Amino acid sequence: ASCVQHRLVVRDASSLQLLQLYTCLDQIQYIEWSSDSLFVLCALYKRGIVQVWSLEQPAWHCRIDEGSAGLVASCWSPDGRHILNTTEFHLRITVWSLCTKSVSYIKYPKACQQGVVFTKDGRYMAVAERRDCKDFISIFVCSNWQLLRHFDTETQDLSGIEWAPNGCVLAAWDTCLEYKVLLYSLDGRLLSSFRAYEWPLGVKSIAWSPSSQFLAIGSFDEKVRILNHVTWKKITELDHPATVASKKTIVYKEVEKSPTVDRERLSFPPTRELASSLFSTQSKYDISQVPVSLQYVKPVADRANPKVGVGMLAFSADNCFLATKNDNIPNAVWIWDIRKLKLSVVLEQLCTIQCFQWDPCQPRLAVCTGTSRVYLWSPAGCVAVQVPGEGDFQIVSLSWHSSGDSMVLLSKDNFCVCYLEREEV
Repeated sequence: ASCVQHRLVVRDASSLQLLQLYTCLDQIQYIEWSSDSLFVLCALYKRGIVQVWSLEQPAWHCRIDEGSAGLVASCWSPDGRHILNTTEFHLRITVWSLCTKSVSYIKYPKACQQGVVFTKDGRYMAVAERRDCKDFISIFVCSNWQLLRHFDTETQDLSGIEWAPNGCVLAAWDTCLEYKVLLYSLDGRLLSSFRAYEWPLGVKSIAWSPSSQFLAIGSFDEKVRILNHVTWKKITELDHPATVASKKTIVYKEVEKSPTVDRERLSFPPTRELASSLFSTQSKYDISQVPVSLQYVKPVADRANPKVGVGMLAFSADNCFLATKNDNIPNAVWIWDIRKLKLSVVLEQLCTIQCFQWDPCQPRLAVCTGTSRVYLWSPAGCVAVQVPGEGDFQIVSLSWHSSGDSMVLLSKDNFCVCYLEREEV
């Protein structure tokens, strides 16, 4: 699904054939599929309205108007039959049922980085709350929206919460001014708390491994700390130095070259294919000899939100690899072998890393840098792929299909679908 101003366009994922076209009341600011792909939600934040469309019954439609309360966020519940709307100033969360048309309210949600999270099996929801100048967490049962647990947290200013994939442990972390990670059980018991240091800036990013065995914490001191699920103690620290010195680490460096054109083929005016090959540069990877000095950017200390520390973390689907980005070294992706707890690969790009995401089915990482190329890494090697098309298609974000056979590449105004062929075994 994609939106063009006030129109919602639904296409077939394999053929891109147009299936449905819906018209909303105003410009669409957010869209989200239900878990069973039967409904799609369109949020019109400026009007405080959510419109829901059905794929099975195109004539059916639903409109939810929050009125004077306004709307700042909207999402589906895991069952795909309830919609959670957050009103302006985070006064409350309204739970709307598509089946019974009933309405429930959750008061005092906290405006933070990540305040509403569901377990992977969709049974429970955790909500960060702020009341009487204190932080709380409420855990709800998603089947009937009954409150299961409500407890306060030992935080000054709760920044976010995240469930482990197995749904047994909830991680909560404090503001960046206070390094503190708290781990709670489903019944609200504090299992452990972790503090790496006291006074400098603290936690910047957090990621659970798919097996729930590891919790990776990215910090402003340019390190990743990994906790184990048995004792919740640190098992290792992963540094991000500006110089890669280990001979066991492979450094792939992106290089550009102008293509060579056979002079006998030159004709004026040149054909479209020849013109595109004449004036476009090609990109490939070279393996650099260690030690390698990476481009290091010194942060501006007197500005808010300095570009410093590990801001992006992601585990591969098989738990074997961890990809990280240190904002001080914006052009590099670090890939760590979790089995050995060692740095395996560094990808040094020509431009700043905008986004990376793992293939959901195998250890294959896709990276984009705001150019018209997408970069793929796997244990077999690394490749740069030019996106065909006219004009300058600058990829700023990407998203894998759940099957791992294709991915969506997004620019500011356009998108394209990249299909990957499977090798015959």
